[in-house]
Amino acid sequence: MTRRDFINSTSASYASLLAWGMLQPAPASALSLPANGKTGDGKGRKVIILGAGLAGMATAYELGKLGYECTILEARSRSGGRVWTVRGGTKETELGGGTNQTCQFGEGLYFNGGAARIPHHHQLTLHYCRELDVPLQIFNGNNEAAYLYNERSTSATGTDALANRRLRIKEYHNDMRGYTAELLTKALDQSALDQQLTKEDVEKLVDFLKNEGDLNTAHLYKGTNRRGYKTKAEPGAGTTLGSQTDPFGLTDLLRSGFMQPVFYNVGDYIYEQQTTLLQPVGGMDAIPKALEKKLSDKIIFNAPVSELRKTENGVRVVYQKDGKPVELTGEFCVCTLPLPMLKNLESDLSGTIKRAADFVPYIKTGKIGLQFKRRFWEEDDWIYGGISRTNMDINQIWYPSFGFQGKKGVLIGYYNFYSRAEAVGALPVAEREKLALTQGVKIHPQYPAEFENSFSLAWHRVPYSGGGWATYDDATRKKYYPSLLEPDGNIYFAGEHTTYLTAWMAGAFTSAHRTVEAIHARVGEYTKK
Repeated sequence: MTRRDFINSTSASYASLLAWGMLQPAPASALSLPANGKTGDGKGRKVIILGAGLAGMATAYELGKLGYECTILEARSRSGGRVWTVRGGTKETELGGGTNQTCQFGEGLYFNGGAARIPHHHQLTLHYCRELDVPLQIFNGNNEAAYLYNERSTSATGTDALANRRLRIKEYHNDMRGYTAELLTKALDQSALDQQLTKEDVEKLVDFLKNEGDLNTAHLYKGTNRRGYKTKAEPGAGTTLGSQTDPFGLTDLLRSGFMQPVFYNVGDYIYEQQTTLLQPVGGMDAIPKALEKKLSDKIIFNAPVSELRKTENGVRVVYQKDGKPVELTGEFCVCTLPLPMLKNLESDLSGTIKRAADFVPYIKTGKIGLQFKRRFWEEDDWIYGGISRTNMDINQIWYPSFGFQGKKGVLIGYYNFYSRAEAVGALPVAEREKLALTQGVKIHPQYPAEFENSFSLAWHRVPYSGGGWATYDDATRKKYYPSLLEPDGNIYFAGEHTTYLTAWMAGAFTSAHRTVEAIHARVGEYTKK
């Protein structure tokens, strides 16, 4: 019997065929082959990994395939780091004397406190979902049926007819596009421009056109990352900044036929938020849980690291377990801790690494989940998924993209950033809830009658996080970022802060691949000697 006959005549599973060597596993992007061309060089080599977030676990998972012995130290009692799904029974106490919270959401209800969506072009993240059997569903991020709400003081409302009232996003978008099209059409006929605009009107229209068209400072369109990146040139780990695709010529577009209504579609402004977006069924923590299952015997939980040292032959790490210090040694260390946590360690890391930990800022951001008795946003407002936006402190309201037509539901009642998140995060838990309800009712008057309970978080106050994600500007990227890409002795660094994909799970995954390749290539050089 040939192999083909065997496959055709039996119900052998994919996993069985892999185990028998009849099929090759799907390649994991850049790790389809070991960096040194050999799979066995890692055997007997010990690697200590700090942090059981996606970067740490993906590093251990891939190194394990190459024979390395990995131990992951995790300060929390759970895996995932900032990939955290809040559901009934979730507990947290924030830093700075925060209130103990225990989530009271009903069965099957949750919100993703951290990472919440997967762009369709983050293929490495999708690869892991496929390899780890994590089922996905659509995340609806762009819903024109959601609302805009511009709060203005009472004294200012006389000149702003749309202030302090909710309007559908599609009303704003299509009116603005319609009026803009009208003005541009009139501009082709100078005699139609008799109706004058004030200087302030012109400035506001120019601002709109700059944002709508992503124009440069000279008000010229020279391309945009909204349209994507060149093949195999996406932003990624290390020095992979990404290369934008070049725009088509206007004449080519006009003659293409794509101006017909059947082709017309307005995409999202931000490249990472363009449809299609995806999410794991049952919560984003399905991804770290799937990795944890593969690495269950390699993770030590409730083990905060207190000391990181270089040794003559590798590294030495001290962590706390049950109130006592425990020492662990290995040949390599991969540190995936957020930089605000790295700077708290006693270490002999180089000065450049310590400066990066001190000066690369992390965003302050917070969310609140609000449980309601019924899904009024669907029943009354016809909103299924998507985001309403406002200039109030709550900033955004997210509608769940799962459980449609169910009896109850959980909204993300605010998702805010920077000074707003800092101010709201400083409030007691009860006051955060009050703020979310007081401001949210201006968009959804159903709030008071339908509200049941809440759970809030401020990432800059969550233990072992120190913020939402690294936020580089050009100066900090140039000054501090390069040092994080190089090993400090036998200590390597991974995590979203070592990529151009900060704030995304893809950043964690690409950084893990880059680090595994670097370690394995180095080990290959050892073996040659």
